[in-house]
Amino acid sequence: MSTRILIILFFVIGNVWSQTVEPTSDTIQYEFFIIEGDTVMREMIDLDEVLVLGKVKFKSDLDRRKYLILRRKTRKVYPYAKLASERLLELQSRLDQIKSKRDRKKYTKIVQNYIEDQFSAELKKLTRTEGQILVKLIHRQTGVTAYSLIKDLKSGWRAFWYNSTASMFDISLKEEYLPASRQEDYLIEDILQRSFQSNILEPQPSRLDFNFKELTNKWVRR
Repeated sequence: MSTRILIILFFVIGNVWSQTVEPTSDTIQYEFFIIEGDTVMREMIDLDEVLVLGKVKFKSDLDRRKYLILRRKTRKVYPYAKLASERLLELQSRLDQIKSKRDRKKYTKIVQNYIEDQFSAELKKLTRTEGQILVKLIHRQTGVTAYSLIKDLKSGWRAFWYNSTASMFDISLKEEYLPASRQEDYLIEDILQRSFQSNILEPQPSRLDFNFKELTNKWVRR
């Protein structure tokens, strides 16, 4: 896979109610609502929403093997997509503070060199399918395609050129992450959610608008 393509990806790489707590005579604390002068004991306890994931079911051993292969590849490239999102936010924040065009260009060059020194060796090890999953996850984490990121930071011509070069490896930098309409992308999301819960991967919210529970209801019923 073209090292230059992957390096450029990581170059980019966003009072009606009042409450009070009154202690009782024992060590337990109760929470009360004060509403228009009346005190009402609150008996419910707020808990963080927990996503309950059922056991993955497969129609055949082949589907199971495909899922496990997809899981291995997804877990491998997700940290790079997460880093791309973090670097994009950092780059945008820093550039907003730099007024001089010359200093902005100098700073972006420093970021580019850092990314190349730190990750080029690892990125060269990615297979074609891993590279395509990476492009999808960059869209998930940043909200824009890799092609658009390059176009915004460079030029439309360079974005076209990089996309054409990637096509030689059967990789599209315009690829979007579509878990609502593409089953493989839903499976990738399933893998991510399970990996987050198992503390295998560090969670990072998606910039895309979708509800995983609703997606699960849709795909599991098929």
